Amino acid sequence: MNSLVERLKLRRLAPTFAILATLSAGILIGSVSAHGVHGSEGQVNSSDATPLTIPSPVDLSNQFSKIAKEVGPAVVNISTETLPKQTSKSKMRGHGIMPQQGAPDDDQGDQEDQGGGGGGTAPQGPGGDQNFQDFFNHFFGGPQSEGPGDDGQVREALGSGFIVDPRGYIITNNHVVDKADKIYVKLSTDSESNTDLGRRAKVVGVDPATDIAVIKIESPTPLPTVKMGNSDSAQVGDWVIAIGSPFGQNGTVTAGIVSAKKRTIQQGVKGQFQHFIQTDAAINPGNSGGPLLNMAGQVVGVNTAIFTQSAGYEGIGFAMPSNTVINTYNDLIGPTHKVTRGSIGITFQPAMSSAVSRVYNFKSGVMINTVTPHGPSEQAGLKPSDIITSVDGKPVKDGDELVSIISEKKPGTSVKLTYTRNGKTDTATVTIQDRDKLFAGDDKAAAPAEPNAPNAPDAGQTKLGLTVVDIPQQFASKGIHGVLVQSVKPGSFADEVGQQISLQGAVINEINKMPVNNKADFNRIASGLQSGQDVVFSISDPRQPALGSTLIGGTLP
Repeated sequence: MNSLVERLKLRRLAPTFAILATLSAGILIGSVSAHGVHGSEGQVNSSDATPLTIPSPVDLSNQFSKIAKEVGPAVVNISTETLPKQTSKSKMRGHGIMPQQGAPDDDQGDQEDQGGGGGGTAPQGPGGDQNFQDFFNHFFGGPQSEGPGDDGQVREALGSGFIVDPRGYIITNNHVVDKADKIYVKLSTDSESNTDLGRRAKVVGVDPATDIAVIKIESPTPLPTVKMGNSDSAQVGDWVIAIGSPFGQNGTVTAGIVSAKKRTIQQGVKGQFQHFIQTDAAINPGNSGGPLLNMAGQVVGVNTAIFTQSAGYEGIGFAMPSNTVINTYNDLIGPTHKVTRGSIGITFQPAMSSAVSRVYNFKSGVMINTVTPHGPSEQAGLKPSDIITSVDGKPVKDGDELVSIISEKKPGTSVKLTYTRNGKTDTATVTIQDRDKLFAGDDKAAAPAEPNAPNAPDAGQTKLGLTVVDIPQQFASKGIHGVLVQSVKPGSFADEVGQQISLQGAVINEINKMPVNNKADFNRIASGLQSGQDVVFSISDPRQPALGSTLIGGTLP
């Protein structure tokens, strides 16, 4: 029996052994065969192969490369150091890379004579979107930048600039050198060693309103310079080149086109002197202060800001136009090293909706919001709601044009203004004053107190979506009249028009040019409004009555 069992086991295992033997033989044959092929490849006779040679250089130079060669030597790398500052609590503290937000009061009304801080921020005004700020970033250094905090570390940052005078005068952005304790400049011919910081530079002058700065280095020999161009000649669609030091990579050249002109990336007061050239030439952190060049190799802009959600290039950059830069530079190298801008002492109504234009029969020009007491416009007889239509015979279509014309005038000179009042045209001669001196003593009122409790629903609530209360005594005593808006009903007419400027917390002075002195006036006027009618509110901020009134409106559904 045992022998029979053993024979059966052997018969079952026999096929398995046979299969294993076959596979082993196949693997062995394959290995030997592969080894043989490898050996034969190494023995190929390559005596008939022709060696490659490096060809002679071929000049394929195009306009881009020609400009890069010509302008590159005049573009510089700028690095700064900001030392930690001691606070009253004995802690070291530095300033952030991004400029600070403007105070809300900066944007209650546009002023023809007031500028703001550096470019690239979107200050929050009534109804302003503070989150919009997140999309605008200066290129003040790259990811390698360090910021001094409580550990007392030195902050380092990078930027670019370009030489405009062989004696060493350089144009860059104010935010590149702002508050820096040490400024170093490297030319394209200087050592690229990280241990060599470059030549020490001094600040000649800065202008935060245009974010332009002038610095100077010493040189025993004349330095290469750029050619300045006329930015008015730049057209949408023109090729442009940006040169700078993105992320510290010196002499980087990128190309694109002019994608738009007269872009304002800050609303209200802070954007009055910043009307940028928009480009899709790749610019990144470190390009700030570098030149934007046309195809003639001329500087038509200074790269200043980018629109980004990633802190890097996304196809939209902004450059300060060269014409603005030239005027600013000439003032900064002057005896006072500051920019002096003219003013006629007014604030003006910002862009109007079609409803406002129809109610006020406004076609073009600049509507005055407020007239500075004892200022040049008041002395010339101008009043709020007057519409300025021309300056020295040149028509002005909006506030930007008025600011551009007046700000370039020197204090002491005079201009002839043509304006309309209640449909009648008249003229006035106004003597220009220094903007900074004229507005140096602006006072700001205190914050509003808690308003009274709302009353029962009324016409203001049902038709307009507004809950209003009478002006608190503390504001009435300051000469403020109207009603204080306590709340705005979501989705209502007031909510829709308030997308321009928020109504909540504002004082309504007039509705369709009819005075509102109290809640009774408001309800009476509101009850007479009809569906399809244009409704325009004249509103003001009770905390800042000096900024005057703003008009907002729409068509009542």
